[in-house]
Amino acid sequence: MKQTTCALYLRISTVDKGQDTDNQLLQLQEFCDRQGWQIVETYIDRESGRKGKRERDGFNRMFEDAAKRKFDVLLFWSLERFSREGIRKTIAYLQQLSNLGCRFKSYTEPLLDTENELVAHIVVGVLAYLAQQEAVRISERTQAGLQRVQSQGKILSRPDGFEQWKDQLAEL
Repeated sequence: MKQTTCALYLRISTVDKGQDTDNQLLQLQEFCDRQGWQIVETYIDRESGRKGKRERDGFNRMFEDAAKRKFDVLLFWSLERFSREGIRKTIAYLQQLSNLGCRFKSYTEPLLDTENELVAHIVVGVLAYLAQQEAVRISERTQAGLQRVQSQGKILSRPDGFEQWKDQLAEL
């Protein structure tokens, strides 16, 4: 019997807030060891999950390699680490993997597994919606913070670029 080949997909939103993929990687590697799966590739993105394939190099490469049948199953830590683009896009991505003959599995969401298609589709819908809502809440918190500092008199715009021409403009 052929050994199952597995690819890991890891994502963090930012690199400047002390986030790293080490915890995700360790747990996924241990899971693959227990399953007897051979890890053939690890894809890592340091971008928002709200960004699509074009903006996430690892995500894009993962789909290219899935099309080349480089692995049998894609394992990710959680659906919100996979995508925060909303229900339609997330389901489309997972359907694309299935159409390419690639199974998928979420480490932290055992029901999200291609082994149980009906349950997986229901769970995907709910989790994709929740992931999208978390992204909306993050945006709302950011906007509230910006409004607060703006109300304190801080100007929140980029320099207009005219500083370098200030003297010439004054002469004119």
